[in-house]
Amino acid sequence: MEKKLVVRVDAIKENVRGQVPTAVLRTRAIMAVVGSAGAIFWPGALIFGYTGVMGPFWQQLFHVGKGAIGNCQFFNLISLGIFMFLAGKWQEKIGTRAMITIGVIICSLALVVATFATSLNMIYLWAFLTGTSSCFIYTPCLTTVQRWWPERRGLVSGIVNFIFGISAAIMSPFFSGMLKTMGYQSMNMLVAVLVLIVGIVSAQFTEVPERVKFNAADNKPMPSAAIVPQLKQNVSLTVEQAMRTRSFWFLWLVWAFQGAAGVVMVTLSVDFGLSSGFSMDEAVFVLIAYNLMSGLSRISTGYVSDIAGRNITMSITFFAAGAAYFFLAGVQNLIAIAISVAVIGFSFGTLFAVSAPLVSDCFGLKHFGAIYGLIFTSYGFFSGVLGPSLSGYLIDMNKGNFTPIFIYLGVFCLLSGVLIRFAVPPVQIQKC
Repeated sequence: MEKKLVVRVDAIKENVRGQVPTAVLRTRAIMAVVGSAGAIFWPGALIFGYTGVMGPFWQQLFHVGKGAIGNCQFFNLISLGIFMFLAGKWQEKIGTRAMITIGVIICSLALVVATFATSLNMIYLWAFLTGTSSCFIYTPCLTTVQRWWPERRGLVSGIVNFIFGISAAIMSPFFSGMLKTMGYQSMNMLVAVLVLIVGIVSAQFTEVPERVKFNAADNKPMPSAAIVPQLKQNVSLTVEQAMRTRSFWFLWLVWAFQGAAGVVMVTLSVDFGLSSGFSMDEAVFVLIAYNLMSGLSRISTGYVSDIAGRNITMSITFFAAGAAYFFLAGVQNLIAIAISVAVIGFSFGTLFAVSAPLVSDCFGLKHFGAIYGLIFTSYGFFSGVLGPSLSGYLIDMNKGNFTPIFIYLGVFCLLSGVLIRFAVPPVQIQKC
């Protein structure tokens, strides 16, 4: 077995010593993380918070049931299945900054569509476009932070995912308050402007190190190839080679099952709170608990996975989510519900935070965007069907009974906790 080579930022600085000041490199690396976090903030708030808050409003506006609203997540996830892989390929050609800027513009325009929606189909279009925009932002952000901080891939991926998840916990009460005070259209137009301003400014700091030009003391441009040396990892596979490994398909299945069990709470948390007899504000509190822990877990488990290992970190949180679903099936107390949903959110955040560095551990960073995007097709094409869409319709069929849904989602979590243990670097397994 090959000895794993750990590449540190110190090595990058040593490579350019005398050409670019250490402080400049460190500042540029930090700004890449800050810019990526800023770029992903609004897509996260809209995908994980806005849909849950607006769901009851859309039900009344368009006279539809929970199943129809659950389809919003279906269309959001379908867009991920279609565009996440393509975004990973395109970013290699045009760069992360350009990709993120395109995604920000799409995200802002999508809100304009939702603002003037006259039917539920236009809301579905909003969901699809918002998901598409996240493809153009999310994978490029993960790519650039891992390349700037190769020795802390779990931590920096966790930071980006932390903002992606925590943004919804921050904005959900604001969405609810603005809807009451400003009205639907005014709120949407304000948010559309904020998405555009914050996203475009943040995108300017997100280019991968290979494309950045530094000026040395003599003001001569330094070749970008000198910034980051070639990383000699255990494996550096192409998309085709990755697909021939068992690890790829174990990860693909985990994203289908655990992705469904996690994302479903974006729409179910508020509805479950309301069906349990709580007020709208109390039901939104459940959604906040979910998003808060989904965000916090992303930075904490990302950091822990650098130390304890990716597989064990993910497995433990998946099993905990399964137990939380079984407990949730019979609980009525608001605090107990919020805690259970928070555990599910914690595991969902872990899935996002730790999967990215696990993919680069297994297959290398060279084609990370494309490989990660291809794994995401599982989340896009299957999680939306197995989670939000099917759950919504089954709840309608069972006259508001959530118990059967929570049981089968809990089984998904337990199954994922087992499967993730077999997703290991190919140097440790035989190819299929």
